[in-house]
Amino acid sequence: MSSRRKFFVAAAGLLGGCGFQPVYGPNSGANGEPVGGAAVGQNEPRLRDEMAAVRVGPIGERNGQVMRRTLQRNLEGIAPGTQGRYDLQVSLQFATEVLGYRRDGLVTRVRYVGTANWVLATSAIPPVILDRGSARTLDAHNLPDLQFFAADASRDDMERRLITELSDRVTLGVSISLRRRLAAAV
Repeated sequence: MSSRRKFFVAAAGLLGGCGFQPVYGPNSGANGEPVGGAAVGQNEPRLRDEMAAVRVGPIGERNGQVMRRTLQRNLEGIAPGTQGRYDLQVSLQFATEVLGYRRDGLVTRVRYVGTANWVLATSAIPPVILDRGSARTLDAHNLPDLQFFAADASRDDMERRLITELSDRVTLGVSISLRRRLAAAV
């Protein structure tokens, strides 16, 4: 067995001993037994069903539309047809920073910093805010000389990577929030 594999096996054993649980696993106590004395899957709301009950609100502009669709796939696509019980509002912002210049002053590299702020609330009237959070990531792209199509393609690909990363981080934040809510209910 390689030293890297031995390290990961040892780390997994240590994490299990301190109460570490995977986000998407069943709710269980420190000894691995299900919380509340019920068998796994009995009388226990499932995180998957709770995530499928999240409805994503509209997000402005084209990148927001792409992010909304990605979030819908991550959350609602888990169990299609689940009645919505939660509303997720997300705002998406991009900031740009110039990283590289040529000697004549033309820009050659640009970094984008993407920020997604989110609020998870119940669908009840009035809504009750359950959690809020923020996700931030960055990426960059080059601006080659007189290669306008290549520059546009590079920027589009970079924006797609940013949106995917932000969507995954928002999904993780929402799932952790719902997991806490389920643990408190049990």
